[in-house]
Amino acid sequence: MASTVDPAALVLALVVPLVLTAAIMPYCIRRMKERGIVARDMYKRDTPDVAINGGLVILLVALFSVSILSLIYAQYISAENHVMISVVVLFAFFGLVDDYIDIGRVPKILLLYYCSYPLIPYVSVVPLQVPFLGMVDLNIYLQFIIPIFVPVVANLVNMHSGFNGLAPGLSLIILSTLVLKAWFFGDISKIIFILCLTGALAGYFFFEYYPARIFWGNVGALAVGAAIGATCVVEGFIVSGFVMLIPHTVNFLMWIYWNLNMKRMPFRKFGRIREDGTIEVPNRLTLKWVLPASFRMTEVQATLAMFGLTGIFCIAGFFIPG
Repeated sequence: MASTVDPAALVLALVVPLVLTAAIMPYCIRRMKERGIVARDMYKRDTPDVAINGGLVILLVALFSVSILSLIYAQYISAENHVMISVVVLFAFFGLVDDYIDIGRVPKILLLYYCSYPLIPYVSVVPLQVPFLGMVDLNIYLQFIIPIFVPVVANLVNMHSGFNGLAPGLSLIILSTLVLKAWFFGDISKIIFILCLTGALAGYFFFEYYPARIFWGNVGALAVGAAIGATCVVEGFIVSGFVMLIPHTVNFLMWIYWNLNMKRMPFRKFGRIREDGTIEVPNRLTLKWVLPASFRMTEVQATLAMFGLTGIFCIAGFFIPG
């Protein structure tokens, strides 16, 4: 069922943050570089310093945009939007802290679990009729599956990265698909904030796309990853969202295999650039390296291939119910 939200509100939710982000990003990049908030771009010959933590700009613009929108279309800013703002901000804060402090694996798992805990009251679950057992309460689904699903998605987004624009581009494809799915089959009024975030991400993407002038950092990966997970939860797109994230999941499983065989295949985070500009990768054990390991490909070509792969699964996920 298509949404009854005023189309003008949806257009503003996308366009305002897109324009704001595109307008202020050059200034933000310049200020970050002046303050030494940079990281090296390892897939360039001279490994230049690139501004980092651009995800913070995405989040702040999205928050500003939804606050402005609420002055005009307050009736569309539902409680679900407020709780998703809380969850995304918590994940972003965690990512910002994790960029500077090694929190540790166990504390990270526990903290991210409770960062997504506020979503629980906004998930509709009815008791399940099970043969011979009768009505079974699905409270375990609320208490464990939902708070775990969002951190898992956020970490999948964080891990499937490395090339200029790869992670933001993949996330933009997935978020755009989820927004369209909510428009046609869900309740888009629940995710007005996500529309603002998607618009801000669209405005940001071209600044990280090759050649990158800024990276979004953990703050961006965890915030946008949490937004993807929260959208799937609130709109009831758990199954279709999983389908859209199959390439990310495969990338994670490849990483696990690599870790189990670390003695035979030592860890290397980056490949290197050949004289002809193509990428020489150390192995095939991350998804973005599979094609460059078999064919001579540039960073742009490998990135576009990953976009195409995720696009295929997003098309499938769009038509899969639930």
